[in-house]
Amino acid sequence: MRVILYMGKGGVGKTSVAAATALRSAQLGYRTIILSTDSAHSLADSFDLALGSEPQPILPNLWGQEPEVSRTIGARWGTVQEWMSALLAWRGMDEMVASEMAILPGMEELANLLYIIDYSRSGKYDVIIVDCAPTGETLRFLAFPEVLHWWMDRMFPIGRKAASLVHPLVSRLTSIPVPDDEVFASVESLFSELDEIQSLLTNQDEASVRLVVNPEKMVIKEAQRTFTYLNLYGYLTDLIICNRLIPDKVDDRYFSFWKKSQSQYSTMIEESFAPLPISSVPLLEQEVVGIPMLKVMADALYGGDDPTKVFFRGQIQQFHEEDEHYILTLALPFTEKGDISLVQNGDELIIRVGNFKRNIILPRALVGLAATEARFDRGRLRIQFYQREEKKGGEKHGREAL
Repeated sequence: MRVILYMGKGGVGKTSVAAATALRSAQLGYRTIILSTDSAHSLADSFDLALGSEPQPILPNLWGQEPEVSRTIGARWGTVQEWMSALLAWRGMDEMVASEMAILPGMEELANLLYIIDYSRSGKYDVIIVDCAPTGETLRFLAFPEVLHWWMDRMFPIGRKAASLVHPLVSRLTSIPVPDDEVFASVESLFSELDEIQSLLTNQDEASVRLVVNPEKMVIKEAQRTFTYLNLYGYLTDLIICNRLIPDKVDDRYFSFWKKSQSQYSTMIEESFAPLPISSVPLLEQEVVGIPMLKVMADALYGGDDPTKVFFRGQIQQFHEEDEHYILTLALPFTEKGDISLVQNGDELIIRVGNFKRNIILPRALVGLAATEARFDRGRLRIQFYQREEKKGGEKHGREAL
């Protein structure tokens, strides 16, 4: 089975790219389903037909789904949500507000992603394509499994036992809602599914993320941050898709500035994401809506390639903590040690290899920390960041740069 997630800033054409990929996959004979995790679905608009909360047939070998968030959360989180809502309402919060507050940040996006587990278990599909919500929303689900892990590891064993002991007493003395076994069982089930989906999505033989960008500065910067966090959490990015490039045949008299700007930012995309492969899609003559135009986009995007193949393998950059330091490791094949230079500017790390430059947006954990040492060995650059500690009185200290 193959799982492909399409991510990108809102408005870059991510839904069209995902739909075109699903169409080509189905045409090659793969049983393919495409689903949207965006609460403001546009997948049906892309195919120019109606889709619902359950898989709907579109063409032979192709199904589409726009899950209803409230229904999905009710099925996955309903029992816990009821208890949390009752607890918040007991504290004086308005019942409607309490019901909304009982949905944890990232739960809406994650709940829809849990369909992947259902389809993986069922064996009904060969390819699962996910049209993700805009990156800012989608990235929230990356940290959600760890947050729930923390809660479960610390609260679940003790909390379940304590709740069973105090429930009879509390119910007689007060109206405080106490979680029962059904609540804990629901959380335990969700916890198990989160482990399963994280294992699946970090399996580089089965799952990968593809970033859709336009040749524009803000879009590229957001894609860089997204790429950093995908690497941070161990998700494979196997392809960058640069969408809506103005073709050479377009009249230069009016579009000369835009064509020059796009050329510069296309170079920036190559520098930022190399050695990842980059597939370019021209600005098409018509709006990409309906099956015929999706076929045109699929041809421009993949040519004769199978869109379900893994276009790139391996983690280009990895973060880990070692003693009191953070370590960033980068793959730089075919590079000599003397060709490398490194500059840090705020949350951005600029690495030059000869005439080649790469800009990396650092994760929050490294912002404010100084790169203290860099080593290059066997095609990999290892950069050390000192993890500052707080002294008494709030004074910070750190090692001098080497």
